[in-house]
Amino acid sequence: MSVDAEAIGVDIQLNGNRWHRIVDLSHPLSFHTPGWVGYPGMKQYYTQTLQTNRVVSQRVETSLHVGTHLDAPLHLTPGGADMASIGLDTLIHDGVVVDISDSVGAFDEIKPHHITDKIEVKRGDIVIYHTGFAAHYLGGGDEDLTEYMCRHPGGGRELAEWIVEMDLSWTGSDTGSADHPMNTTIKTMRPDIREEYEDRIGTRLEERWPDKDLFVMHRVPFPHGIVHAENVGGDLASVGTTRCVIGAFPWKFVGGEASICRILAFFDD
Repeated sequence: MSVDAEAIGVDIQLNGNRWHRIVDLSHPLSFHTPGWVGYPGMKQYYTQTLQTNRVVSQRVETSLHVGTHLDAPLHLTPGGADMASIGLDTLIHDGVVVDISDSVGAFDEIKPHHITDKIEVKRGDIVIYHTGFAAHYLGGGDEDLTEYMCRHPGGGRELAEWIVEMDLSWTGSDTGSADHPMNTTIKTMRPDIREEYEDRIGTRLEERWPDKDLFVMHRVPFPHGIVHAENVGGDLASVGTTRCVIGAFPWKFVGGEASICRILAFFDD
């Protein structure tokens, strides 16, 4: 959803600029929203209603890795920082949205050049890359959650080390994981898809993704305080490739290893 900030009476001042357009890069959240593979979905139910208590209240039970969410270093780093420790100057920062959907497809490895061939990335930027797989997400034009969660393109060691080298604020993607699905525990949970992938590459999976690199997109950047958002969506496809200010708005969650969040892009038209 794209919003005219002036039309709703919002005067947004960031870095000395006034931003006139806001684009929502977040998926809607409901009890239908799928959790990551192996994680339960969200439960939502009423605890009070108007007809019995004169007030409506609800209870939610959920994994933190459901819908558009931001991981904290704590998620995969011993002694890592929690959600509450991520500063606003990191969460809201200059950055780029990059459409790489014409360069990557199912099971592809995302490499730095897929991003830098499209746009200049500056040290410290937020980088959100659009693979096109949001179309396979719940409610997408080509909905297929197995395709979305288990066959999406993902980063490997080369991308993870580039993220650290560039000291990025954080990254985000329209995929269930920043990691390649066959470099996650999906490889053991879905042996049929593992077999499909091995037939595709013509060798054993471990020859391509050694066990020591499992979840490399988490394990390499997170100790440096560089985290990522997963299941980025909303109107991401409408943004194209551009520079803008990007903001993530998770819970200020003490002890939290991740948080459901809203992600917005701010534009000065």
